Amino acid sequence: MNDDLLRRIAEALERLAPPPATVPDLSLADAFVWLPEQGRLAPVSKVSRVALALLKGVESQKALLLENTLRFAKGLPANNAMLWGARGMGKSSLVKAAHAEANREHPGALALIEIHREDIGTLPELLNLLRDAPRRSVILCDDLSFEKGDGDYKALKSVLDGGIEGRPDNVLFYATSNRRHLMPRDMIDNERSTAINPGEAVEEAVSLSDRFGLWIGFHNSDQQQFFAMIEGYAAAYSLPITTEELRAAAVEWSMTRGSRSGRVAWQFIQDIAGRLGVRLTA
Repeated sequence: MNDDLLRRIAEALERLAPPPATVPDLSLADAFVWLPEQGRLAPVSKVSRVALALLKGVESQKALLLENTLRFAKGLPANNAMLWGARGMGKSSLVKAAHAEANREHPGALALIEIHREDIGTLPELLNLLRDAPRRSVILCDDLSFEKGDGDYKALKSVLDGGIEGRPDNVLFYATSNRRHLMPRDMIDNERSTAINPGEAVEEAVSLSDRFGLWIGFHNSDQQQFFAMIEGYAAAYSLPITTEELRAAAVEWSMTRGSRSGRVAWQFIQDIAGRLGVRLTA
């Protein structure tokens, strides 16, 4: 058997059985974005985040997620978390703020890794990549939900809890969603109508949420909470405006938007700071 034939056989075997994935270097940054088509994590040099203290009107939610995240940062058991509820109330902002606070108290303990919703089917690949990493990781999927015909929820459910390998001890999964059960009611009803055992089908569809040990609900804020948000921002950025003027402008702004969410509060602060000629720098 000549050398050329041996080389071609070796190349064919490598294509059939590629070398094991290299453990990523999570010391390059505190946050990364998962790029499945390249099979790698892209470091994020600067994370767009809000300080934990500036998240107003969600005190109980902050306490729950921060405690869970700090526990994980200390190497203790912690739960996957689902943050669900009203739009614009700071669900993903809270995850990023809790991650930053955990690293402030325990420097370098946690990496934050964002996986896009459309890439959720590659979650097993990502977990396999992180399994032997020396640094602990929190994987964040923002705005997670499933539609009709989307089978990714079954793979996610298996990965989070019931798979053969299961979730590595050095990884937590945090998701945000506007839906409590991650899928629309008509999808759950369809599972019921087409199943041999409707009760079991619905239970399977709904039980995806049960794979998250920590459920944190977010609800629309009232006017006093909205005032607390904008006044917190105004104080943090030293905006030269009286409380009365700030509140009056905020009420008008929220009425035009039809919402008093945290997102609307931040958009208002950006507008008022621009009008006052103040740069919003940390």
